[in-house]
Amino acid sequence: MHPDLTDGVRRFRRDVHPARAGLFERLATSHRPGALFIGCSDARVVPELLTQSGPGELFVIRTAGNLVPVYGPAPDAVSSSIEYALAVLGVRDVIVCGHSGCGAMTALATGEDLTELPALDGWLHTAGPAGPRTAGRDDGAEAAVTALVHDNVTVQLAHLATHPSVARALARDAVALHGWTHDIRTGAVDVLDPRSGTFSPLA
Repeated sequence: MHPDLTDGVRRFRRDVHPARAGLFERLATSHRPGALFIGCSDARVVPELLTQSGPGELFVIRTAGNLVPVYGPAPDAVSSSIEYALAVLGVRDVIVCGHSGCGAMTALATGEDLTELPALDGWLHTAGPAGPRTAGRDDGAEAAVTALVHDNVTVQLAHLATHPSVARALARDAVALHGWTHDIRTGAVDVLDPRSGTFSPLA
């Protein structure tokens, strides 16, 4: 195992945990996060850092491309986590967050050959938005990826609404769905306006 990881655990046990012992004592018997954050598995995007949330405040699902499969009869980890967050934990907000330079969206936007990655290829083409997007564009691959990152968030919110636990919560006005995109370089977060379908900076 990489020594940075084991050293990090030692520092956590020595410095961090004792300094917040009261918090962890409460969290040992209480799990009531206020929001579900569905983000990309990309190591550069850390939901707790981005939102400045502490332990116990976010329920997090991370998938390649921040994808949410349409609800179906076959059980899967993403659907079961969504169900638990809504039906058991009672989260009040669900955020689907895409990000700049997403490898999954780059593969779709450019029509990258994923023959050697059949599981990823199947995942992207089952739950992801349509691609490729570079054909006919005169503003380059980067713009195509950016456009698809935004489109993908909209698509995943639509997928999310097919889940019965989400639909029931929406019908009771017990949850709000939010679409975000995060620019890694600048730190900016843009938010989807569901009425216009456009993204604007988080106020």
